[in-house]
This record gives sequence, structure tokens and C-alpha cells, in this order.
Amino acid sequence: MIRIAVVLGSTRPGRLGKPVADWVQARAAERGDAAFEVLDVADFGLPLLDEPVPPSRGRYSQEHTRAWSQAVNAFDGYIFVTGEYNHSIPGALKNALDYLYKEWNNKAAGFVSYGSAGGTRAVEHLRSVAGELQMADVRAQVALPLATEFEGYRTFTPSENAEKNLQTLLDQVIAWAAALKVLRPGKEQDTGAYTLAGPNKG
Repeated sequence: MIRIAVVLGSTRPGRLGKPVADWVQARAAERGDAAFEVLDVADFGLPLLDEPVPPSRGRYSQEHTRAWSQAVNAFDGYIFVTGEYNHSIPGALKNALDYLYKEWNNKAAGFVSYGSAGGTRAVEHLRSVAGELQMADVRAQVALPLATEFEGYRTFTPSENAEKNLQTLLDQVIAWAAALKVLRPGKEQDTGAYTLAGPNKG
């Protein structure tokens, strides 16, 4: 079965992203056409990138990098849940993306964003990052303005339109994740202490 990670990108105390990620996971689990799991960047305790070798080499020296690598590599696609900080994505999410390379390659990516303008400007940045990491980003997006989707700007109360947009996003991410599997032969990727199924080392 296709496996999709719901990547929760904010690590901020009191973050609004947690109920959003839980909503995405709950709605996705109702479908039955793919397996979904929340992947919370905060759970991995990643410091600012501290690997001496570029991630494209897959030679990791830190235990936290190896743990993050294994977690990310296990999925066929990702739905990134991100807030908008100063017209871009949270620093913790960018840092987590930068830690790896081949683990992201040839996989589908979708975006659920929130913020004063629905997080749309953050996603524009995130799409360019995803492209460089060789992820195929789908067109559909769920944008959640704080004024309309969060009661009192704090309590997440998704609208009917948000629910509909999420289903479209899920359709596209699952379809693209399945289509891209042919580009990921089951070859071994050396990551030091771990051996992961992934693309050729080149």
C-alpha cells in the first residue's frame, strides 16, 4: 500500500499546526486507499544542520540524522503542514528538509498551510525547495486563513470548503505517489550505520 507522511513542520510551543495535522491524518485514514502517518519534526530534535558531508552523499555521522533519514525514507509521498512565518516556512521545516536528499527524491508532495493569508506565500517557497529535492508537487493546496478557519484565531474549525479541498489534495498526492514508484528502484542507499531502500547512489 502507498504510504504517505503528514509532515508537521512547526516546532513552536502552542503551534497551530498540530490540530491541522491531526485533521489531515483523520480524514486521510477514512479513505482506505493509502496508509497515512504523522511525522512531527519536533519529535526528532534536529539541531541546525550539523553534518559535515553534503546530504546528497548519504553519509551521515549523527544519530539524529540517521533516525530522520529512516523515518522519511519509509514513505512514498508527503503532505507538508506548514505555517507562514514572515512570508516563508518555519526555519525548523527548512532545516529538516535540508538534512536529507535522496530520501525525498521521486516522491509526491502536497501542502496544507495556515496563516493570515492562508499560508500561501510559505507554500510558494516550499514548492521551489521541493522541486530542488526532486519531489513532484501536486497542484491542489489547502490554504487555511486564520480569520476564517480558526475560531478566535486559535481553535481550528475547518470549513466545508477546506474539507473538500483536502479530499482533492489527497486524491492527487496518492495518485502521484503511486505513479512515481516506478522511478525508485529497490536499490540500496548507504547511510553509514543504516542501509535504506532508495535510489542509486550515482
